[in-house]
Parts: sequence; structure tokens; C-alpha cells
Amino acid sequence: MAHLNMFAFGIYPYIAIAIMVIGSWIRYDREQYSWKTSSSQLLEGKQLRKGSIAFHIGVLGIFLGHFFGLLMPKEIWYLFGITTQMKQLIAIGAGGLFGLICFYGLTVLIKRRLFNPRIRATSNPMDIAILLLLYAQLILGLLSITVSMGHLDGAEMLKLMAWAQNTVTFNSVAAAEAISGVHWIFKLHVFLGMTLFVVFPFSRLVHMLSVPVQYISRQHQIVRQRFVR
Repeated sequence: MAHLNMFAFGIYPYIAIAIMVIGSWIRYDREQYSWKTSSSQLLEGKQLRKGSIAFHIGVLGIFLGHFFGLLMPKEIWYLFGITTQMKQLIAIGAGGLFGLICFYGLTVLIKRRLFNPRIRATSNPMDIAILLLLYAQLILGLLSITVSMGHLDGAEMLKLMAWAQNTVTFNSVAAAEAISGVHWIFKLHVFLGMTLFVVFPFSRLVHMLSVPVQYISRQHQIVRQRFVR
């Protein structure tokens, strides 16, 4: 089990990130025309708008919460007067709120993708697989809140913080040791999160790396109404 834990949480994260970075670079270099969201808005817009807005708001909140919550050293939180117990409650509250918003949006998008005949006909297997993987990851995250409610002292959270911070500083042994004792639901959540990095270059998620900064300086397009005599 120790060797499996070391691979899953000490080695696999670097494999996953390497696949994401190298795979995304190769895809952008060789298949730029596939580097897009492949929006199906023209086929159906109402459900897409409803689900997409909620999903993106939820995902953004979850991402920022994970980024600052896991990677910011606890000493910095203490400087602002936020104890470990307070941080745990903030994580539960904010994570639950944005998680439910994301859950609603993703449920709408999955229902639209699977049960709208026009959308289903234009979907490839990866479009469906990535939505279901995100759904599973989100459900695990929401379920982990119930486990966190039994650890309001923040002990589990500190272990996860230690894993994340040791991972980004390339101390894989300490990272694996830090996470070895946490509840299995957190381990599964982390492992599936790393797996999303693996499938990232092969899905439409690559559009996250494209920021349309050129729109700021681009000349405005003039659109005139056409009069028919």
C-alpha cells in the first residue's frame, strides 16, 4: 500500500501535469483548428446559457478556493487572524456554495448533451466523457464536505495542504506521506483531479488556455442594418 500511495500521490501528479503540458503543446502545434470549444449554441441556446453561466461561476469559485486554500501557507492565514478552524469553516461554506452552483449548471449541461437529439448527434465520445468525469469529481467534492464536518479542527485540511505544497515544491516523498492518512474520499478526489489533467489535452477543455487578449486592441467591427426596398 505504501508503494501504491507513493505512485498515486507522489509520482502520478507529475505524470499528469507533464501529459497536460506536452499534450496541449503538441495539439496546439499540430491541430490548431481543433483548439476550440466547438460551441453548439446555434443548435440550442437557452439550456446552454442557463447551464454554462452557473457552471463557470461555480468552477471559478472552486478553482480559486482550491488554489488559495491549498497553496497558501497557513502562516499567512494566521497573519490575517484566520485560525485553522475558521479556515475549515470558510472552506466548507464557500466550497458548498460554489459546488452546488456548479452542480446545477453541470446537471443542465449533461442533460442537454445526452437527451437533446441535435446536441447528442454532434457530440463525440470525449465530449460526454469529460462532462461525466467533471460530474464525478464534483460529486466527490460535495461528499467530502460531509467528511470535513467531522474534522472541524482542520486536521484533514492541513494534511491536504501539506500534500499540495510539497507537490509544487517537488518534494514527492513528503507529499505522499502527508496524504497517506487522509480519508479515502479525499484521496479519490485528488486522484480523479489529476486524471482530469491527463485527459485535458484530448478534450475541449483546452480552450481554458486561450485568453482572447487580442480583442482589447482589435478594431471594432461595424455592423449596419440592411434595408430591403
